[in-house]
Amino acid sequence: MKLIFSTMLLAVVMSGQAQAGEVKVAWQEPEKFTDIRPGSEHRSDFQGRMIKEFDYIFADLAKKLPDGYQWDVTVTDVDLAGDVRPFFPTPMNEIRVIKDLYWPRMSFSFDLKDGQGKSVVSGNENLRDMNFLMHSNLAGRNNSFRYEEQMLRDWFKKQQRDKVFPER
Repeated sequence: MKLIFSTMLLAVVMSGQAQAGEVKVAWQEPEKFTDIRPGSEHRSDFQGRMIKEFDYIFADLAKKLPDGYQWDVTVTDVDLAGDVRPFFPTPMNEIRVIKDLYWPRMSFSFDLKDGQGKSVVSGNENLRDMNFLMHSNLAGRNNSFRYEEQMLRDWFKKQQRDKVFPER
């Protein structure tokens, strides 16, 4: 009886741990991106941190894909929200000024493959969010790139709503 109960309990626990889709993100010449300038941070440190945070965002989105799906993304350009300006009284320091004039943009190509490795959908995207300051529900409020994250999440949600990307 204990064996049957243990087996049933294990089956219930395992069924709740369904695998999700996975993502591979490639960054094509980030040093040439339109705007990934840091404020007061060293450029290479900022670039590394940005890539790490975006990799996490893409991985979190991939969790919403069905088990076995592989999402390959190649980021070709990023233009972060805001603009970097000198900060006085010390012109050596710079800050990122966020105004509605400087909206976030991102370009990437993607290929979504099913569990058998067959391409389901692929394409090129040039995302931009001209109303980025109007969102009241910003994703990742603790994220340095919250405007860009919201733009990506909105795009992904639209792909699933329009049945372009399958849901888990």
